[in-house]
Amino acid sequence: MREVRMVGAAYGRFGKRPGEAAAALAEEALRALVDATEVDPQRIDAAYGGTTFGGSLMTQRALQGIGVSGPPMVTVENACASGGSAVHLAWQAVASGAADCVVALGAENLTDLGGGTLPLSSRDVEVGLGMVMPAAYAMRAQRYLADFDAPLDVLDLVSVKNRGNGALNHRAHFQQSVDVEEVRASRAIADPLRLLHCCPNTDGAAAVLLTSEAVARDLPGPSVKVAASAIRSGTFHNGYRDMTWPDITARTSKAAYEMAGLSPSDIDLVELHDAFSISELLHAEALGLADRGAAHIRLARGDFDRHGPLPINPSGGLLSRGHPVGATGVAQICEIYWQLTGQAGELQLPDPAVGLAHVTGGGIYGVDNGACSVHILCAE
Repeated sequence: MREVRMVGAAYGRFGKRPGEAAAALAEEALRALVDATEVDPQRIDAAYGGTTFGGSLMTQRALQGIGVSGPPMVTVENACASGGSAVHLAWQAVASGAADCVVALGAENLTDLGGGTLPLSSRDVEVGLGMVMPAAYAMRAQRYLADFDAPLDVLDLVSVKNRGNGALNHRAHFQQSVDVEEVRASRAIADPLRLLHCCPNTDGAAAVLLTSEAVARDLPGPSVKVAASAIRSGTFHNGYRDMTWPDITARTSKAAYEMAGLSPSDIDLVELHDAFSISELLHAEALGLADRGAAHIRLARGDFDRHGPLPINPSGGLLSRGHPVGATGVAQICEIYWQLTGQAGELQLPDPAVGLAHVTGGGIYGVDNGACSVHILCAE
């Protein structure tokens, strides 16, 4: 397998973009990526695009907008991990030698779906019984708080931290800090979750360029090594499931750490899937960044703050940036790339060398989540 380099990243402000198709949003991100990397579009020899609700051939439509047609192109649907899965396929293409210069993108317009929770399959047993995502994460939160004697306000602290980070992110859907009182005063969604414990439905697109070492040397911008790219699906259990342990995250991150030859202690910053505030605690533990049941303790003492020993979601995460499902995994990787190359602006951390991006999603009967991707990037 060849070394894979990331040589550029792009996404504009996430927010409400009614009437703008996912392909149009993706084209906008692609144009920004071409400008940032100075790559000749005709040099792109494959493209993978992640979307859940963006329609068929989204990738082809987006690339056609920048004058690229003919190379292999695939549109990927893998729930909230669609964008991360697209990056994984792009990584595979370069690592295997099948391609030298590959675009991975993600795009979504959720506004045009209307309000309420995202639609899930009506044929799923648990969905038929009312298992929408806020309900699932509310149960996970109740179980975590009870099992690990965690105070209720740890959920508020996640929201306060990530909304505070997002206030510095000019690309985020929400750019306002909140305090604990505001979080607690927001309306109830599914006990114990309140509105400000939940990420917003958002529209947006993001794109990255992965290349071989030879192509990376030809382009003027900085590059980082894609040290690991892993995806996994959920394992089925027809019975009791521990709702405080996202097994899919643990298995995917284990594969990524082994691929990179690294351990959780080597990670300098993390962008993880905080679709709900409890998600940050659950996934931090499954990623090996805190002992089981101890993430709430590390959070409360400031370990996960932007200027703490292990910044988690320094961009604001999904709670601030928003969650345009297919684009989320790619946007997380953009944030890691900018941090490692010193291009993060007001969000910049002091000299990070290794960053991890994690996204998971999809509710299916019998599994904790349907899909997960983990990427580890190194500034070397």
